[in-house]
Amino acid sequence: MALSRHGTGFRAAFAALASQVHPVFMLPPLASSWFGAFLAGLDSVPLATVHALAVFAGLYTAHVKDGYVDFHVRDEDDDHPLTATGCRVAMAGATLLFASSVVAIGVLVGPIAALLTAPGWVIGYLHAPQLDVHPLTATAGYPAGIALALLGGYYVQAVAISPVAVAFAAVFLVVLSGIKVIDDAQDYDYDRSIGKRTVAVVLGRRRARRTAYGLMAAGLVAVVALAATGVFPPSAALAPAVFALVALTTRRADEQRATMLLIRGSYLFLAVLVAATWFRPLTA
Repeated sequence: MALSRHGTGFRAAFAALASQVHPVFMLPPLASSWFGAFLAGLDSVPLATVHALAVFAGLYTAHVKDGYVDFHVRDEDDDHPLTATGCRVAMAGATLLFASSVVAIGVLVGPIAALLTAPGWVIGYLHAPQLDVHPLTATAGYPAGIALALLGGYYVQAVAISPVAVAFAAVFLVVLSGIKVIDDAQDYDYDRSIGKRTVAVVLGRRRARRTAYGLMAAGLVAVVALAATGVFPPSAALAPAVFALVALTTRRADEQRATMLLIRGSYLFLAVLVAATWFRPLTA
């Protein structure tokens, strides 16, 4: 049973399986899980770790399934490190890890915590080829997973959901949906040729770009407004300024470079929000 398309043996199989860990796209959801835990006070590091493990397993499933569909089903990609069997084995292993984590969360915290965590796998597994063909689900699927990771991470600690956690999740959903619109535009020509209706295909690249920056701007304005009204700590208003500086440098960049910079900008955005919430430097 060969798992790797580029070699045999344990080392080749391990390398092929490890290749589906994509740090650029995995870090934001994992960070959101921990951010939710910090926001709730981080009473239990082990529970936060179990939740983050569930988030990781859901993301890994999504990456393997996406690669399987794009290479082995759609013949869209030029290469893929895993055989079709390897993809199935990887998805089965990740699904088992996810299910075990959700069961542990349900037993240790409660059924609502498990229900908040479970959709992460569903979104990941159904992303391709079901959700990625419609402009709304193709755009909002990944950001929705991040928002749920934050809410789940919060609930696992607090056994409740607060307005501030919902507000943070909503901001991430809007800002990251803007980034996702630009990311999807990289495949505009191919998506259009197969009838895949991303925002760029439906609106055209120029209007999609304006929509993307409009979503990001709306999320940043929301942070400032929430900081001004006391929902967020006052220092949270620094986060939009940091992200806006990154976003401004991408206005004339192509979709690939813009996505790379904006994803990294989202790391800074999240880091400042974590610091503002945890340390509250401007609070007397």
